[in-house]
Amino acid sequence: MKIKNIFFGLYSQLRSIILIFLNLFAKRETRLYPESALNLSSRYRGRIILTRDLKGNERCVACNLCSAVCPTDCIEVKKSEKKNGRWYAKSFKINFSRCIFCGLCEEACPTAAIQLIPDIELSDFSKKYLIYKKKDLLISGPGKYHDYDFYSVSGVNINDNLKNNSSEKILNTVDTTSLLP
Repeated sequence: MKIKNIFFGLYSQLRSIILIFLNLFAKRETRLYPESALNLSSRYRGRIILTRDLKGNERCVACNLCSAVCPTDCIEVKKSEKKNGRWYAKSFKINFSRCIFCGLCEEACPTAAIQLIPDIELSDFSKKYLIYKKKDLLISGPGKYHDYDFYSVSGVNINDNLKNNSSEKILNTVDTTSLLP
């Protein structure tokens, strides 16, 4: 039994030395990030942004779906209403020290206002600088979804002719009692 253990120990040490020697001159896998760019996939989930529609209005309607679906509870939204009846986010905060970049907030957003882009440079030295407010997250463009307009897809128009549109919708609805046997 001792001879078998000695032989196995000697074999494993010689094998380790050979593997180290073979890999000593192999090409390195380490990438020097700041000097050479990383190849990220187009679906990489990184920095969270808030987008605007093509008219320049904020897309966020403060529905709180992103906050409700977030598993780490790192999103805080406060709602307000404009004179024309449209909701908007009065306050929008994301705590990136708690965020796990799962993308559930992007999937839950009906207006495509919140989006994750492939940006990886989010580190900071203090946690208080990782709380991003609305002014830090809001960009000037539509983001990934250029042609999407929530109000045209949902059938809700925010303008002066709101009463006329709602009366036309009422006339075009199906009477559900006529469907009963």
